[in-house]
Amino acid sequence: MKIKIVLIASFLFTAVNSFSQNWDKIEAKDGIHYISHYMQNINLDILGKYMFNGQEPIVELKEYGTGFYQLHEQPIRPMIWGLECDELGALKYTKGFDNAKYILWYQYTTKLEGDSEEDSNWKSVEFTIHFNTKKMFIQGERSKDYKE
Repeated sequence: MKIKIVLIASFLFTAVNSFSQNWDKIEAKDGIHYISHYMQNINLDILGKYMFNGQEPIVELKEYGTGFYQLHEQPIRPMIWGLECDELGALKYTKGFDNAKYILWYQYTTKLEGDSEEDSNWKSVEFTIHFNTKKMFIQGERSKDYKE
Protein backbone atom coordinates (compact mmCIF):
# COMPACT_ATOMS: atom_id res chain seq x y z
CA MET A 1 0.00 0.00 0.00
CA LYS A 2 2.81 2.39 0.86
CA ILE A 3 4.45 1.71 -2.50
CA LYS A 4 1.22 2.65 -4.31
CA ILE A 5 1.00 5.94 -2.40
CA VAL A 6 4.64 6.76 -3.14
CA LEU A 7 4.16 5.94 -6.85
CA ILE A 8 1.01 8.06 -7.10
CA ALA A 9 2.69 10.97 -5.30
CA SER A 10 5.73 10.70 -7.60
CA PHE A 11 3.49 10.66 -10.67
CA LEU A 12 1.53 13.72 -9.51
CA PHE A 13 4.73 15.63 -8.69
CA THR A 14 6.15 14.85 -12.14
CA ALA A 15 2.90 15.82 -13.88
CA VAL A 16 2.69 19.15 -12.05
CA ASN A 17 6.31 19.98 -12.92
CA SER A 18 5.79 18.98 -16.56
CA PHE A 19 2.88 21.37 -16.98
CA SER A 20 4.21 24.17 -14.80
CA GLN A 21 4.37 27.70 -16.11
CA ASN A 22 7.49 28.57 -18.10
CA TRP A 23 6.71 32.22 -18.74
CA ASP A 24 6.10 35.45 -16.86
CA LYS A 25 3.47 38.10 -17.43
CA ILE A 26 4.90 41.63 -17.49
CA GLU A 27 3.34 45.05 -17.82
CA ALA A 28 5.09 47.52 -20.11
CA LYS A 29 4.05 51.01 -21.21
CA ASP A 30 2.24 49.55 -24.22
CA GLY A 31 0.38 46.86 -22.28
CA ILE A 32 0.71 43.26 -21.12
CA HIS A 33 3.39 40.99 -22.59
CA TYR A 34 4.63 37.49 -21.82
CA ILE A 35 8.29 36.57 -21.57
CA SER A 36 10.08 33.25 -21.33
CA HIS A 37 13.44 32.44 -19.82
CA TYR A 38 13.48 29.02 -21.51
CA MET A 39 14.84 28.85 -25.04
CA GLN A 40 13.72 25.39 -26.16
CA ASN A 41 12.83 26.36 -29.72
CA ILE A 42 16.01 28.35 -30.42
CA ASN A 43 18.34 25.36 -29.89
CA LEU A 44 21.37 27.65 -29.56
CA ASP A 45 23.23 28.89 -26.52
CA ILE A 46 22.13 32.51 -26.31
CA LEU A 47 23.57 32.97 -22.82
CA GLY A 48 26.80 34.93 -22.54
CA LYS A 49 28.33 38.33 -23.07
CA TYR A 50 27.36 40.51 -26.03
CA MET A 51 29.91 43.23 -26.73
CA PHE A 52 30.00 46.43 -28.77
CA ASN A 53 32.99 46.11 -31.14
CA GLY A 54 34.71 43.79 -28.65
CA GLN A 55 34.36 46.15 -25.69
CA GLU A 56 31.83 48.00 -23.51
CA PRO A 57 28.95 48.65 -23.47
CA ILE A 58 27.92 45.05 -22.89
CA VAL A 59 24.83 42.97 -22.34
CA GLU A 60 25.24 39.72 -20.43
CA LEU A 61 22.47 37.13 -20.46
CA LYS A 62 22.66 34.63 -17.62
CA GLU A 63 20.51 31.66 -16.69
CA TYR A 64 17.03 32.03 -15.22
CA GLY A 65 16.47 35.48 -16.72
CA THR A 66 19.21 37.35 -14.88
CA GLY A 67 22.12 39.33 -16.24
CA PHE A 68 23.57 42.78 -16.86
CA TYR A 69 22.74 45.58 -19.29
CA GLN A 70 24.92 48.59 -20.02
CA LEU A 71 23.96 51.61 -22.09
CA HIS A 72 26.60 53.75 -23.83
CA GLU A 73 28.66 55.75 -21.32
CA GLN A 74 26.66 54.29 -18.41
CA PRO A 75 27.56 51.83 -15.65
CA ILE A 76 26.84 48.11 -15.99
CA ARG A 77 23.53 47.39 -14.25
CA PRO A 78 21.92 44.15 -13.08
CA MET A 79 18.69 43.26 -14.82
CA ILE A 80 16.09 40.59 -15.39
CA TRP A 81 15.21 39.57 -18.93
CA GLY A 82 13.18 37.27 -21.14
CA LEU A 83 12.24 36.75 -24.77
CA GLU A 84 8.69 37.61 -25.80
CA CYS A 85 6.36 34.61 -26.03
CA ASP A 86 2.65 33.89 -26.28
CA GLU A 87 0.35 33.04 -23.37
CA LEU A 88 1.43 29.38 -23.56
CA GLY A 89 5.17 30.08 -23.43
CA ALA A 90 6.00 29.58 -27.14
CA LEU A 91 8.56 32.15 -28.27
CA LYS A 92 7.40 34.74 -30.79
CA TYR A 93 9.77 35.46 -33.66
CA THR A 94 9.98 36.64 -37.24
CA LYS A 95 11.87 34.38 -39.65
CA GLY A 96 13.88 36.13 -42.34
CA PHE A 97 15.86 34.74 -45.28
CA ASP A 98 18.99 34.10 -43.19
CA ASN A 99 17.99 35.31 -39.73
CA ALA A 100 15.42 35.18 -36.96
CA LYS A 101 14.27 38.18 -34.94
CA TYR A 102 13.01 37.98 -31.36
CA ILE A 103 12.06 40.69 -28.87
CA LEU A 104 14.18 40.81 -25.71
CA TRP A 105 12.52 42.47 -22.73
CA TYR A 106 14.63 43.68 -19.81
CA GLN A 107 14.18 45.60 -16.57
CA TYR A 108 16.87 46.96 -14.26
CA THR A 109 16.85 45.47 -10.77
CA THR A 110 18.67 48.38 -9.13
CA LYS A 111 17.90 52.07 -9.03
CA LEU A 112 20.59 54.70 -9.56
CA GLU A 113 20.53 58.23 -8.26
CA GLY A 114 18.82 60.36 -10.87
CA ASP A 115 16.81 57.48 -12.37
CA SER A 116 13.36 58.45 -13.57
CA GLU A 117 10.27 56.28 -13.42
CA GLU A 118 10.92 55.48 -17.10
CA ASP A 119 14.24 53.88 -16.10
CA SER A 120 12.44 51.32 -13.93
CA ASN A 121 9.99 50.24 -16.68
CA TRP A 122 10.32 47.17 -18.86
CA LYS A 123 12.13 47.95 -22.12
CA SER A 124 12.24 45.99 -25.37
CA VAL A 125 15.08 45.62 -27.87
CA GLU A 126 15.65 43.41 -30.90
CA PHE A 127 17.49 40.14 -30.48
CA THR A 128 18.54 38.69 -33.84
CA ILE A 129 20.29 35.51 -34.90
CA HIS A 130 22.14 35.63 -38.24
CA PHE A 131 22.66 32.10 -39.52
CA ASN A 132 25.18 32.80 -42.33
CA THR A 133 27.62 34.76 -40.15
CA LYS A 134 26.91 32.69 -37.00
CA LYS A 135 26.36 35.83 -34.91
CA MET A 136 23.70 36.93 -32.47
CA PHE A 137 22.95 40.62 -31.91
CA ILE A 138 21.22 42.59 -29.20
CA GLN A 139 20.04 46.02 -30.27
CA GLY A 140 21.79 45.46 -33.60
CA GLU A 141 25.17 46.50 -32.18
CA ARG A 142 26.22 44.13 -29.41
CA SER A 143 27.18 40.75 -30.74
CA LYS A 144 28.24 37.28 -29.76
CA ASP A 145 29.47 34.46 -32.03
CA TYR A 146 27.86 31.06 -31.77
CA LYS A 147 28.52 27.49 -32.88
CA GLU A 148 25.94 24.99 -34.02
